[in-house]
Amino acid sequence: MAASFLNSTVGKKIVVAFTGLIMFGFVVGHLLGNLQIFLGAEKINAYSRFLHAELPILWGTRVILLVSVALHVVYTIQLTALNRASRPIGYEMSEPVQASVSSRFMIWSGLFLFFYIIFHLLHLTTGTVHPEFSHTDVYSNIVIGFSSLPVTAVYILAMVSLGFHLHHGVYSLFQTLGLNHPRYNACRRGLALAAGWLIPIGYISIPAAVLLGILVIR
Repeated sequence: MAASFLNSTVGKKIVVAFTGLIMFGFVVGHLLGNLQIFLGAEKINAYSRFLHAELPILWGTRVILLVSVALHVVYTIQLTALNRASRPIGYEMSEPVQASVSSRFMIWSGLFLFFYIIFHLLHLTTGTVHPEFSHTDVYSNIVIGFSSLPVTAVYILAMVSLGFHLHHGVYSLFQTLGLNHPRYNACRRGLALAAGWLIPIGYISIPAAVLLGILVIR
């Protein structure tokens, strides 16, 4: 029964929507945690110590997130393949009239984010590619890490990609859950627009503050 549901197009869309919702929650929570850097080094370092002291919470979140990302990627690829298979003969003119910019770049923004996340983990989680990584001083890791203009530029591009992804994902989530109604569409557009702009701006504000000298190592 479950296998039959997951093999159906509707089942795949629900899995993509549900895992997307989990990842959206993580993105918001992660942003709120990171913004504590503006409260000072001790605040964000204390937040980091709390997370590492609560290993069940830390690793539970990581496992759930990892499974969600894997399922999201696999089922998104399957849905894309099914969609293309349903239209084996290409159109003579491919003109995306109704598709938004964010929806047209959904796959590409997702791929870019996937590879960027790997770099981001190596940069600020494991410290593998960080020039002066500290396991206890998160504040310094962030300031030193984003002092590099190329790293910051790639980070900003990743956040722009995240904005495209969130805009289309949040809007599509309502449709997948059956909330596609004129009564809700204005709310859908508003939430999608807010997610696509405010969350990336929040993330970008951190490296921007580093480059502007607002966040410095004292």
